[in-house]
Amino acid sequence: MWSIAWEAIKDPIFLLLVGGGIVYWILGDIQEALILVGFVLFITGISLYQEGKTEHALEALRDLSSPRALVIRDGQRKRIAGREVVRGDILVLAEGDRVPADGVVLSCSNLSTDESLLTGESLTVRKIAADGKVEMARPGGEGLPFVYSGTLVVQGQGIVEVRSIGAQTEMGKIGKALQQVKLETTPLQREMNRLVSRLFGIALALCVAIVIIYGVTTNDWLKGVLAGITLAMAILPNEFPVVVTIFLALGAWRISQHHVLARKASAVETLGSATVLCVDQTGTLTLNQMAVQQLLPHHPKPQPYDLGQHSREPLPEEVHELVEYCILASQRDPFDPMEKAFKQLGDRYLADTEHLHSDWQLLREYPLSPHLLAMSHVWQSADGKQYEVAAKGAPEAIADLCHFTPPQQQILAAQVSEIANLGLRVLGVARAALMGAPPPFLPPHPSLNPAHLPDKQHDFPFQFLGLVGLSDPVRPTVAAAIAECHTAGVRVVMITGDYPGTAQTIARQIGLLEIDNIITGAELDGMSDTELQQHIETTNIFARAVPEQKLRLVTALQAKGEVVAMTGDGVNDAPALKAAQIGIAMGERGTDVARESAALVLLDDDFSSLA
Repeated sequence: MWSIAWEAIKDPIFLLLVGGGIVYWILGDIQEALILVGFVLFITGISLYQEGKTEHALEALRDLSSPRALVIRDGQRKRIAGREVVRGDILVLAEGDRVPADGVVLSCSNLSTDESLLTGESLTVRKIAADGKVEMARPGGEGLPFVYSGTLVVQGQGIVEVRSIGAQTEMGKIGKALQQVKLETTPLQREMNRLVSRLFGIALALCVAIVIIYGVTTNDWLKGVLAGITLAMAILPNEFPVVVTIFLALGAWRISQHHVLARKASAVETLGSATVLCVDQTGTLTLNQMAVQQLLPHHPKPQPYDLGQHSREPLPEEVHELVEYCILASQRDPFDPMEKAFKQLGDRYLADTEHLHSDWQLLREYPLSPHLLAMSHVWQSADGKQYEVAAKGAPEAIADLCHFTPPQQQILAAQVSEIANLGLRVLGVARAALMGAPPPFLPPHPSLNPAHLPDKQHDFPFQFLGLVGLSDPVRPTVAAAIAECHTAGVRVVMITGDYPGTAQTIARQIGLLEIDNIITGAELDGMSDTELQQHIETTNIFARAVPEQKLRLVTALQAKGEVVAMTGDGVNDAPALKAAQIGIAMGERGTDVARESAALVLLDDDFSSLA
């Protein structure tokens, strides 16, 4: 707090107020001295309130990275505070847990985590068990045997050996970057400092000249000093900081009517000077929640059904079975965003139909494995007469379970590619039946029955049902806001941790300009600062970017003379939010770290408020 107060008081404007108060006190005018010192305390108090909240970012970061943890010590399971976890501890993770440290997965069952706050990826990522001794790697991508502090377990269970804690974790590295960011002065602050410095020099020169002239001509040096001080006080702009503070406060109040909270008054002034707006995709441009976008049932002449175009219409009969088995292949009370999307789809379109089976009993679950990216559920009907197996997973894995021929695999690959090019995540769905399955199913294996279920999913006679495409929907007001930015001459740049294809699709949906050039995080790492300066003027999409790279891009734009506004909601956005002249965080979905690092907060997460 003392450091923040000193930063505010040592500004030339405040030094003049303090100096003026001292002069009036020396002259015996206590009332004027108290007024000036009162202004100093008033403005310093505002600065302490505004700037002090920014320093809570690191505290929020520590709170986020210190949940409670279940560890195995001395052969016993113990529930301890996350901050007490040490290297070498064995963690027990389950669905819904917040990971307290970086570690290596020793064993797991259907383990998936949400790493969006570190990587910006909108999709959950599957984890596998480590094969032998491995070194920790950076987050991002499927099939890694690592978990990271602050991320969320959305599915499955796992046993993890802790490798890094505190500042050595990926979360801790972001905290270090956040600590090292230095805030830039705004254009108005620079102009004010320049003006005050000049006026101070003029006042000092005139003051000295008056004292000398008056003393020499009248030989009354005391009156000469008083005359010089009086002139200096008349020239010094004591009211400047008060006027600026009041006008910025009025600006903050005005934008608050549009649900935008100004945490730093200086951002109100800088907002009108922005030349580049850097936007994070997940949670900022999109809703950061999965939704079923397209259904492609398996028919001789399949026709994709787009729910976005037919949202107000009932589902056609030919896709009912596909949705039914998506739900049966998911948890009954899902935590995973994709499974939530399936449940919401069923509740909306298939309620009060024979396709929802809340009274069925789950007999066995076959989880995902590194060798087969598909999971299956075996169900028994309420009357005990029907047994069904539902499977969902990667399309190639489902094709393997259904024993596709090479021509069938080629047709499936073309269908998957067509859906994926829309920026959707694609899953395959299949079904099998036990105890005398009706046509067109293959006959069940003679040894298959509910009492003797196979050890492998491959032993079921699966039939392919179709493909499902899931999207992270774009916020409805984003496209209009982007168009207004372009009209105002503000260039919009997307910086995301997602894949290039997905990023390009989102960019096309929101009307981003010049989206053909895409630079990935790996390509960015191979560029020197000079090369980055050349490419950054013509590239509006940066995909697979890690937190340090987001900060580097903001810094590079500032080096080109741009006034940068940066939006974001995750922990990974915090350093860039703090470094940008205008950091803008999401108020509802944003993390505490992002909000505390930003200058502006969108209280209702509505991107259009920026316009």
